[in-house]
Amino acid sequence: MKTRKLFIISAMALATGFMASCGGSKKAAQTGVQPDEVEIVVHCSGPEYYSNGQFIRANSMGESLDLTLSKKKARNNTLQELAGKIETSVQSVIDNYQKSAATTRGEELSKRYEELTREVIKQKISGYTTLCEKVTKSRDGKYRTYLAYEISVDNLLKPLSDRISKDESLKMDYDYEKFKDTFESALKEYENQR
Repeated sequence: MKTRKLFIISAMALATGFMASCGGSKKAAQTGVQPDEVEIVVHCSGPEYYSNGQFIRANSMGESLDLTLSKKKARNNTLQELAGKIETSVQSVIDNYQKSAATTRGEELSKRYEELTREVIKQKISGYTTLCEKVTKSRDGKYRTYLAYEISVDNLLKPLSDRISKDESLKMDYDYEKFKDTFESALKEYENQR
């Protein structure tokens, strides 16, 4: 009788363990995460935060034991990324536009475009808007601020176009629509490299 109870209890324990392990592997298989891995969630990131033909977008994170410092770090990191994307896109546009303009003054025009572009970027980077902001606190007491900013391509290109149109050496070879199309193509190419 004792052995029979012991056998039944052992069988139930084995069945419970088997059922638990089956459920666990289904859960791991469903999420795509291996049992020894932890899924990381990065707030304010992903395809919906990528740049497109209408907006240049950037995201980053800042971490600190102080909430305010965490936010400042996130802001600085995100603005640096935004400025870098703008500069990379604009440089590509200048190169492509200058080649397509096919003028004999190509190098002179390229330098002038770059100068004007840097001036405008410094002025217009302040025109960004906050697309996403999330703050978390880790178990060890650190604050993490996640940010995503965007700036309208039109808000960036309009002042640049105005400055180019007023520049005597550039305006005779300048075509706004062609410049904008080149800019949007460069932006898409930049984002496709992700």
